[in-house]
Amino acid sequence: MTGTVKWFNDAKGFGFITPEEGGKDIFCHHSAIKATGQRSLQ
Repeated sequence: MTGTVKWFNDAKGFGFITPEEGGKDIFCHHSAIKATGQRSLQ
């Protein structure tokens, strides 16, 4: 899945991604970010 970060709240650790293929925005929690030590999206 690829998309664009719509918004991400660093303090709360979650946000939404708009998928490139269209459809509803997808919820993203910091625990789902696979990069080591990352807790945010830009």
